[in-house]
Amino acid sequence: MQKLTQRQEMVLQFIQASIMERGYPPTLREIGNHMGIRSTNGVNDHLRALERKGYLTREDMKSRALRPTNPPVAAAGQRHGDAHGDTLTGNLVEIPILGRVAAGALQEAMESSEDTVQVDRVLIGGSQNVFGLRINGESMIDAGINNGDYVFVRKQIEATRGEIVIALVGDEATCKYYFPETDGVHLRPANRAMTDIVIPRGDWRSTQILGVVVGLYRKFN
Repeated sequence: MQKLTQRQEMVLQFIQASIMERGYPPTLREIGNHMGIRSTNGVNDHLRALERKGYLTREDMKSRALRPTNPPVAAAGQRHGDAHGDTLTGNLVEIPILGRVAAGALQEAMESSEDTVQVDRVLIGGSQNVFGLRINGESMIDAGINNGDYVFVRKQIEATRGEIVIALVGDEATCKYYFPETDGVHLRPANRAMTDIVIPRGDWRSTQILGVVVGLYRKFN
């Protein structure tokens, strides 16, 4: 990727921080206020530069569709503790890493997690009720989420259009972009070789969203 200017780096960091802290990107006005830019055209100049250099994608020209191409990667500490996502020392949080998550079994899976990982609370936006899932497959590689990565997920049953969610399809959890449309809910992969999973509105249940992805953990061998 091309190198960013200092101002472009500041805009990207502000967008990433907003997504991690609130679950959705900032508006053009919020970016402008943060950066001291009075016009939306000035903000859009920075966003277009970030898109051109491969650091940002937009479904359209709306700020709520902003998506950094690489989610912030969290640093991991030692693995031990009670696996309930409580603060341990300072800002460290113990996050349960779950195995297979089936319909109606999320809480049970969190209580009997396969493993745990400690991360600094700031890396997950200070979120509560966070769990981790290991990614199996390459459906989200264009979003910087690779096979074998662990995503940190804030437990919730609602999501904003364009967010990366963990959703239930049948009895299996899947990581996809969330796009509610008139014909149903589209779970969109970040892989051009794959197509959307479309769930008709009549078949979609409010409990099918398990949470929103707020961070990423990757092992380096």
